[in-house]
Amino acid sequence: MEKIFDQSLVEAHRARALRNADPKAGFLLDIVAEELAERVGVVERHFDRALELHGYTGETARQLMATGKIDAIERIETDARFSSTEAPVTIASLEEVPAEPESVNLIVSPLSLHLTNDTPGAFIQVRRALKPDGLFLAAIPGSGTLQELREALLAAEAELTGGASPRVIPFADVRDVGALLQRAGFALPVTDTETYTVRYDSLFALIRDLRAMGMTSPLSARSRTPVSRRFFLRAAEIYAERFSDPDGRVRATFSIIYLSGWAPHESQQKPLKPGSAKQRLSAALGTKEQPL
Repeated sequence: MEKIFDQSLVEAHRARALRNADPKAGFLLDIVAEELAERVGVVERHFDRALELHGYTGETARQLMATGKIDAIERIETDARFSSTEAPVTIASLEEVPAEPESVNLIVSPLSLHLTNDTPGAFIQVRRALKPDGLFLAAIPGSGTLQELREALLAAEAELTGGASPRVIPFADVRDVGALLQRAGFALPVTDTETYTVRYDSLFALIRDLRAMGMTSPLSARSRTPVSRRFFLRAAEIYAERFSDPDGRVRATFSIIYLSGWAPHESQQKPLKPGSAKQRLSAALGTKEQPL
């Protein structure tokens, strides 16, 4: 299996962000935590045991508990330094779901599964850990995320060096994520996308925020050649030329895919078998059926 992400670098970036602890940089996780909690809140179900997979700040776990729908939640993190007093922490890698088969009712993952090298395997582990009729909710950055930054960096590098190397990680398409849910065996899979546009003074302010989030590139195939100040200055110029508003501030897009799926259970709705309909579609629509 190809290693797209350098997991040691992922951990180094997250640890650096934790040490610097910039509270303003957690805005994206805060938005996702609120959205996931709202989705749990409208589910007509009570969950006795839940897992939060690599929520980093623990904000998602806190908001989930505030819904009153969960008895207990356990946080899974890569490092004990991410722990808090509100929920116990179990240490595991991003690629691992440390839970016994059919042992939890709810698993929630806020903004972490996009950094796994074996995402299909992670989805399968989640489904196996859920009890029958257990719920999986996740938020994953999708295609379109940081597209402005990607374009500006590629254009600057092509102009200055005649070539280009990947500097922004690849993000999944919403249809691919839906296919992953089906492949992993989830019932009633649902995906939708919310796009958030954030404005910055410049490309440099955006990069500072990404660094404070622990979201700078951990690509295994990243260029090891040191980048000059000239490169970033030119990239900032291109960014401003192509993606600025009339007041001079620049836009950054974060496209978040929200997904849900249920561990199969006999009580769930199932599609009718082909040919089992008791009325023709033409009759229901009040139209005349035309033979092909």
